Amino acid sequence: MIEEKQAIKFTFSGHDSFPCRQLWLKKGYDYVCKSKYFNDEDAVIQLGVGKNMVSSIRFWLKAFNIIDNKDIPTEFGKRLFDDENGYDPFLEDEASLWLLHYQLVKNSFASIYSIIFNEFRKEKLFFKKETFVNYVKRISESNTDLNFNENTVAKDFIVFANLYKNDPESKDVEDSFSGILSEIELLKTTGKGKEEQFYIENTERDNLPDAVVLFTILDNSKYGNSISLNSMEFDLNSPGSIFALNRSGLMNKISEIVSEFKDITFTDQAGIKELQFKNKADAFTILDTYYGK
Repeated sequence: MIEEKQAIKFTFSGHDSFPCRQLWLKKGYDYVCKSKYFNDEDAVIQLGVGKNMVSSIRFWLKAFNIIDNKDIPTEFGKRLFDDENGYDPFLEDEASLWLLHYQLVKNSFASIYSIIFNEFRKEKLFFKKETFVNYVKRISESNTDLNFNENTVAKDFIVFANLYKNDPESKDVEDSFSGILSEIELLKTTGKGKEEQFYIENTERDNLPDAVVLFTILDNSKYGNSISLNSMEFDLNSPGSIFALNRSGLMNKISEIVSEFKDITFTDQAGIKELQFKNKADAFTILDTYYGK
C-alpha cells in the first residue's frame, strides 16, 4: 500500500488545530463569493471568528474542495453551496455530508484523510493517536517528500478524530466537538480514557445514498466503462475504501444503481464481476437528479 503513495506530496497541519465547524463552509463560501480575501483586514469581522479561525476556514474550504488554490469556488463548491441553485447550502441532507467526506479523502489537500481511509485503517483495525503517528513515521522513512514531525501529525490526528467522532453529550452545533462529519458515523470508539481506541468498520452503510456512490464512481478518472468489483472495493479512492463498505454493502448499492439506470449493468461471467456503462453520464447529473435540480 505504501509504495502507491510515494510520488504524492504529503501535507499535514494548516487548520490551526480547529476541526471544521458546522457553519464554516457555507460562511466561507459566501465570503469568497463576495470577492473578499482571507487576508483582508476586516476578515475577522466579516466572518465573525478569531484571526486563527480565519485561516482555518480557508484551509477547510480547500480541503473539502469548495475553493481552489486561488481561493476561487470550485464546481463542486458552487453546486453544493450556491444560495439560488445549490444542492444543499445548509447541509440538511446527510448525502451532502457523505459527499464532503468523499471530497476530503479524494482531494488529499489534507493528507491524513486519504492515508487513514485508503490505507491505514486496512492495516490497523483498532488504533489510537500513537498508532497513527508511528505509521506515518514508517512511511516517512521510505518517502523523501515527507518531512515527519511527530507533534504536527499528532495534532492532525486529534483534529481528524474531532471531525468524525460522534459525541452524543455535545449539544452545541458550533461546539468544536460537534464534528461536521460526525453524523455519518464512520469513526467509532471503544474503551474510555487511556484505554480509548478508534475503529472504522467495513459495514453495509445503509444510510449512504446510492446516488453518492454512483457519483464517486463516475467522478473517478481511473475508472473506464467496465469496472471490476474488486477495483470498486479495494482501489485507492474507491467506494469501498472511502466509505468503508463491505462486499455485501457494495453489492447492495450496485444492485440499486443497476435497477435505476438502464445504461448500467452488472455482469458476472467466468467469475469476473464487473459494473459496465453503455453511456457514461456526467457525474453531476446524478446529483442533479438526487437533489431535484
